[in-house]
Amino acid sequence: MSKKTRRTMSGPYHIAKILGRSAVIAALCVAPRLALAASEDEVRAAFEQFVAAQNAHDVKAVEGLLLTSPDFLWITRGAPIWGKDAALKRFAALYQGTWQLDPDTAGLKVIMLGDGAAQVYLPITFAIGPAGQPAQQTRFLMNQVLIKTAAGWKVSSILPIPAPAP
Repeated sequence: MSKKTRRTMSGPYHIAKILGRSAVIAALCVAPRLALAASEDEVRAAFEQFVAAQNAHDVKAVEGLLLTSPDFLWITRGAPIWGKDAALKRFAALYQGTWQLDPDTAGLKVIMLGDGAAQVYLPITFAIGPAGQPAQQTRFLMNQVLIKTAAGWKVSSILPIPAPAP
């Protein structure tokens, strides 16, 4: 190696060049994680809005959070409900009685399935009962899939799995 090459490789210009490349590499490594964290926060916020709308028995708010698709799926009492409209009718009927969700937010997990899809999991207790009758407490392991749309994150499926009390 010539003296000029050695000087160039060890001079301030070379060090600045290495630091600049290192910063670019660090940014490329950190940016996806920051985007992922932002998406997880958005999904978490959408789920929290869903719970609040459910507890308020606000069919219009729930409607805005569900994916408009005939492939929307909600499993309830072992039966599938397909499509947003059918789900909204079922929610409206349930809201006539006691329908209260109590999520265990410490157990909330958001799993990003890609740039535009996420799964939400958490233990949740439902207080469910027909109008005029006492509500029963039932614990579920709630699983939801959310899809990112131009209008934000929308619930694509609701899959509660009955679970024993802790």
